[in-house]
Amino acid sequence: MKTQAAILVETGQPVVVADIEIPALKPGQVLVEIAYSGACGTQVMEIRGRKGKDAWVPHCLGHEATGTVLEAGAGVTKVKAGDKVVLSWIKGTGIEAGGAVYDWDGRKVNAGGVTTFQRHAVVSENRLTLLPASLTMETAVLLGCAAPTGMGAVFNVTQLKPGESVAIFGTGGIGLNACIGAAFGGGMPIIAVDPNPLRREMALAHGATHAIDPTGNDVIAEIKKIVPQGVDVAIEATGVPSVMDQAVNATRQQGGRAVVIGNAQAGQTLVLNPGVFNQGKSLMGTWGGDSVPDRDYIRFARLLGSDRFPARDLLSKPYRLEDINSAIDDLEAGRVGRPLIDMSLQ
Repeated sequence: MKTQAAILVETGQPVVVADIEIPALKPGQVLVEIAYSGACGTQVMEIRGRKGKDAWVPHCLGHEATGTVLEAGAGVTKVKAGDKVVLSWIKGTGIEAGGAVYDWDGRKVNAGGVTTFQRHAVVSENRLTLLPASLTMETAVLLGCAAPTGMGAVFNVTQLKPGESVAIFGTGGIGLNACIGAAFGGGMPIIAVDPNPLRREMALAHGATHAIDPTGNDVIAEIKKIVPQGVDVAIEATGVPSVMDQAVNATRQQGGRAVVIGNAQAGQTLVLNPGVFNQGKSLMGTWGGDSVPDRDYIRFARLLGSDRFPARDLLSKPYRLEDINSAIDDLEAGRVGRPLIDMSLQ
């Protein structure tokens, strides 16, 4: 059986959409027909070559999607044919079966445990979660990465308490989900920091109470006009080392917590004044918001499925798979919050 996929052939070049042959399933693998895929800044970095040397090209891409199980390999017990599922890079229960190798006219195409820029994908069992009933297949794409990373940073990592103040640096897909999580967690005020006016507007529609344009402004001074002592919690979702430094410095003394989500480019370093630690501040990292899919995705789905915020608006108008390079360009330029690739579009 063949399917169509977006393949990264060479970093720094547009991806190529081509027909590839699906291999036989190994134990623990599942064949999924993709309905919708999202796209993340991680894919932008991969495609542009900002993560360093890529030893796996040519390879498939994408790590958040929804779809329908067509076939389950030996040993798979978590899902069965016909199940609607969320595909996520964050590992849950089930078999870690490793990646697949597809055939592209005699050339091997690598894939990890989950890839989603394709109409059909071979996925490791532990990257699948049953689709929560509270969400459509469209909106549930956010559960693959943006929601568990952004909301998880709020609930699992910083363990936000009602009434605590929050600053969110970078309001792309992950930062916007952090806004939603902070609002549901009782954060007050919630300050969004982003140079993109569209994203500041989206943040205010999804839980932020204030928005700051860092362009030409002293961000820390602007935050302290709102919260003079500094915020209780800062969430960094840009991947820019200087912004990571701002996030730490935006927090209050004796108990302020900053969590770094963003991926810095290969070779970049973060320089901090060690005095921030003597002030009683904490700097934390996270792997996918410390989320556990089988525990957290149903809860995050309930929040996204509520009527409090227009969660579907976090996603763009649908793109065709053939337009994947335009989707990546729009994401990088900040023209959309989170691209949505609809595999039914031809």
